[in-house]
Amino acid sequence: MSTETNLPNTPAANRRDFLRWSAAASALPFAAPAIGSEIVSPGEVKRYVKLGRTGHEISDISFGSSSLRPGQENLVHLAMDRGINYFDTAESYTRGQSETVIGRALKGKRDQVVITSKIGTKADGKADAFMRRLEGSLRRLQTDYVDVYMNHAVNDVDVVANPEWHAFVAKAKEQGKMRYSGISGHAGRLIECLDYAFDNDLVDVVLVAHNFGQDPKFYEGLTKDFDFVANQQSLPRVLAKGKAKNVGITVMKTLRGGRLNDMRPYETGDATFAQAALRWVLSNPHVDAAVITMNNEQKIEEYLGASGWREVAAGDRELLERYAHLNRESYCVNVCNDCEGACPYGVPIAEVLRTRMYAVDYQDTAQAKEEYALLETNAAACLSCSGEPCAKACTHGIPIDRLCGPTHRLLA
Repeated sequence: MSTETNLPNTPAANRRDFLRWSAAASALPFAAPAIGSEIVSPGEVKRYVKLGRTGHEISDISFGSSSLRPGQENLVHLAMDRGINYFDTAESYTRGQSETVIGRALKGKRDQVVITSKIGTKADGKADAFMRRLEGSLRRLQTDYVDVYMNHAVNDVDVVANPEWHAFVAKAKEQGKMRYSGISGHAGRLIECLDYAFDNDLVDVVLVAHNFGQDPKFYEGLTKDFDFVANQQSLPRVLAKGKAKNVGITVMKTLRGGRLNDMRPYETGDATFAQAALRWVLSNPHVDAAVITMNNEQKIEEYLGASGWREVAAGDRELLERYAHLNRESYCVNVCNDCEGACPYGVPIAEVLRTRMYAVDYQDTAQAKEEYALLETNAAACLSCSGEPCAKACTHGIPIDRLCGPTHRLLA
């Protein structure tokens, strides 16, 4: 039985129209479906998908709140008005303000939404401390329970395996404070952590980094001058494993840095790079929904233009390839982590460059500074280092030695 709910005038309901449009548009450079057409009309959710074993039907484009701040309750209301019913937050997002805003905005509407929150933990973390942090999230969210609670940004199997975390999960579920549990991840040991979690049936839902540039299919047929390849060759396999075990699969980092302004000159037909990137991940049958940060009304409208799609549109690949070419010398593939151990001072290069992405690509210096402040070791050592140890550590050719020092100056 299908787990999707297709609303009227969706791509699935208009397959014949899609084929007719596709044939006409395929000759146009970077063509994509026109906004306002009967194929894809923007601004509303067009497909709901069952989130694995939870049974919840959630919007295929869902609300990420990593930069949500006081005064932005209207964005949550707009998202709901457009049909979004899945809201993803975390204790660390804007230092708890994200949860507070969502709590205020959704007061009186709790039964209409699915809320996920998250905390970062360590391998030696204790169950009592986890419970106190969950209760803090519940107070900020003004609710008695979260639908999904995740161990956030895991990059160590020992963190996933921590028996204290699992004791906490069992107790929180028994007390009704948490319905389902999961993990999120976007760093170098993501595959290892997912394999362990799936093999030991430890999660109900996951949130993982996934975008066209991490998909081996994207590199098939590319010209030889495109000189790097995907590092997450096992991602399709492990997502299929999770799906087979009826785990809900949500994805993040779908825009590969989100330098949207770089692509505006190449977008035609009122369709955008962001929509192409979202369609790419939603075309993966093992992905339930894309969670994407929505920090203004325009982005909500734009991102929802990809809702309902189960395949890429004509011209999407050209947009994605152009974006990859434009940004291949500056985008850090955090899930690669080939540079790990290159710095003699222990600077976590991939994490430093991830915070740089928030500042430079997302244009959100406040979030970047908050994330940078959480690093146990920052890039201060890079200011007095020659850069030689890490100069050639990136297998993608990113000039690490020229990026980490300036990132510390910007964010410290």
